[in-house]
Parts: sequence; structure tokens; C-alpha cells
Amino acid sequence: MNILLIGASGMIGSRVAAEAANRGHEVTGVTRSGKDGTQAADAADVAAITALAKGKDAVVLSIAPPRDGSEPEAPLLAAGRAVLAALRAAGVDRLVVVGGAGSLEIAPGTRLVDAPDFPEIYKKESLSQAALLDVIRAEADDLRWTYISPAAEIAPGERTGAYRKGGDALVGPFITAEDYAVALVDELENPTTPSQRINVAH
Repeated sequence: MNILLIGASGMIGSRVAAEAANRGHEVTGVTRSGKDGTQAADAADVAAITALAKGKDAVVLSIAPPRDGSEPEAPLLAAGRAVLAALRAAGVDRLVVVGGAGSLEIAPGTRLVDAPDFPEIYKKESLSQAALLDVIRAEADDLRWTYISPAAEIAPGERTGAYRKGGDALVGPFITAEDYAVALVDELENPTTPSQRINVAH
């Protein structure tokens, strides 16, 4: 499979790149800097992403909202909409998004981000990721997309190859970034949940 990975240098993106390459897939990494063998492009640049996406089998979007104290929602949604436009222009219909956990339900109608003990420092970022999910659900019905939320906590750790999978309800408190990458590449290889959000945890 020929994959375009936007955000290839991040904690999750770098592990997705390694997992996919180890399985024999061809990965073109994209970062803003273009360092470490990646292509330099901004996710919000439709023309640049279109050019890079042409001929690819799938695009993986693995970017985080800005963490510089500014409002994160607008730039994240601008990048998301630009990537949707680029896929259409490039003739690629498969999109997998590295999503957030905050929009997962911890009880019917209650999201993780709305819990009283949810850390305030992560709230704006989580709400931005939830808004991106809303945009994809509303505007990407012509694409085969999957939005993959991690567990409530994700961090570097051991690759076990094991994980549990759910839908909109949180299935577990933790997953390693390595096993999240396993789940994402599994979904790329065997797309069992197109046009859905899933979440993965140990």
C-alpha cells in the first residue's frame, strides 16, 4: 500500500510510519519542516497536499492542534478541510485520522471532555479534536474515512500487538502509542469501519 502520512514526526505519526514500513508499505511522510527524509508541506495547503497525495492508496492525518496558547480549533479545522479537498482533487478516497479521546462517551450522552475532573490544560485541544470529528462526519460522506480515537491516555511503551476496539464509548483507560499504531495500520489494511469513529485501548 502507498500511504501519505501527514504529521510523520509526532509521537503517534512516527510510530505509524514505522509500523506501516515494517509491514512492507510505502510511506511518504509529511512535516512542516521537511526534516528526516519527510516532505515539507503544511496540512492546510491544499495544492501541496494534493500533489503529494496523487497516486497514493490512502492518506493518514496525524496532526495536533496548536499548543502555543492560541485558540486551536480554527487552524485544526482549516487543516482538516484542506486535507478533505486535497483527497478529492487527488482522486484518493481513503482517509484515516488520528483523533482525540475527549469526544468519547464515558456514559450515555456524557463525553470524557465534559467530566468534572477532565484536566483543564487539555480541554481546548480535546474540544478542537471533537470539532474535527464533527466536520468529517458532516463533510466527508463521499470518502471512506475512519477517525481513530485512542484511550483516555496514550504514551510511548511496548508494542504487544494486542488491543480492544470500540465505537463512540470509551473502551479503556490506556494504550501505548505503539499498539495504537498497530490498530491504525490494521484498519488501513482491512478497512472494516469506513465512515465511522472507532477507539482503541488495551
